[in-house]
Amino acid sequence: MSPIPSTLPPTTLHAPQWTDPARQALFDTWFASVQGSHGLAANTLRLASADASFRRYLRVDSVVAGTPTTRIIMDAPPDKGECKPFVAVAELMSQAGLKVPEVLAWDEANGFMLLSDLGTHTMKDVIQPDNPPPLGLYLDAVETLIQWQLVSREGVLPPYDRAFVMRELELFPQWYVGEYRKFNLDAAQRQVLDKSFAALADSALAWPNVFMHRDFMPRNLMVSEDATHVPGKPSATRLGVLDFQDAVYGPITYDIASLLRDAFLSWEEDFCLDVTIRYWSKARKAGLPVGDDFGEFYKGVEWMGLQRHLKIAGIFARLSIRDGKVGYLEDTPRFIAYIRATCGRYMELKPLLRLVERIEGIEVPNVFAYGRT
Repeated sequence: MSPIPSTLPPTTLHAPQWTDPARQALFDTWFASVQGSHGLAANTLRLASADASFRRYLRVDSVVAGTPTTRIIMDAPPDKGECKPFVAVAELMSQAGLKVPEVLAWDEANGFMLLSDLGTHTMKDVIQPDNPPPLGLYLDAVETLIQWQLVSREGVLPPYDRAFVMRELELFPQWYVGEYRKFNLDAAQRQVLDKSFAALADSALAWPNVFMHRDFMPRNLMVSEDATHVPGKPSATRLGVLDFQDAVYGPITYDIASLLRDAFLSWEEDFCLDVTIRYWSKARKAGLPVGDDFGEFYKGVEWMGLQRHLKIAGIFARLSIRDGKVGYLEDTPRFIAYIRATCGRYMELKPLLRLVERIEGIEVPNVFAYGRT
């Protein structure tokens, strides 16, 4: 979620709009039931953000023990999904020492939740893409990720297995290729996809499993406004974590790929390599199963990032076409650049590279464009 500042005057705040009067009535009843015990000011309710799913978030002013603060309200219609995973993962992360929203009140039947507010600035908000990347913030994110992975154990979160990987990959031909690009794959092209998808799944599932956020990126990391960075101090005191309800138990390569191959930000390869090396070194010293060969680990991260961006291209096409959430496809060039760059580095992925370029209508004059000399 991408919060808005809570310092705007009340007349300029975006009051929440309701398209369903029945749901609004349910909300009004629930809000009245928690208002007094949590010191909530009804006239300050405003939209905080909406994410790519069915959820949206409201912000409201509050007074706790005489101190002004703000709270977040999650509006999650139960017919579109349940909140139990959010509550369960929040508890896991809290036990790991991470800074996550505290669940203060929960109407499970109707999908309303009152949460503590981690602030108004995501890591993405404070990053200036035209300036050098903020290494300190990324190292904070690395520390946070390692802290989360260190408490991993089997049988707690859903498994990220082969069926899961293949379901995600199929979003690319269904929604991006077919629905968005209107490109009809012939039998040979479909075979290229099937072979490439199998190779990506094999690569992902070859790595040991840990707790996996699945969207560990600057947009979902909150920067504490009153925090001071102290080298060596655990980053959980600095970065808050959001949007973790889809966490699973899966490959250790996934979340670091998500952090550095962002759906909304791009950095030079040297920076991504540097941070990945630092992560691998710290994780290895902490006893996490990242292997002893950084080259193999980096290949695993690259292939995991490729799988992720094929999936994201499909998801963003679906959000635009099916769900009417415009704007997501504006980042399509970023995804295609990631996909082409990774495919271009590995001979096994060259057929996928050529197919993607065909789908995109990219003219490649000769084989030298594929990295051959």
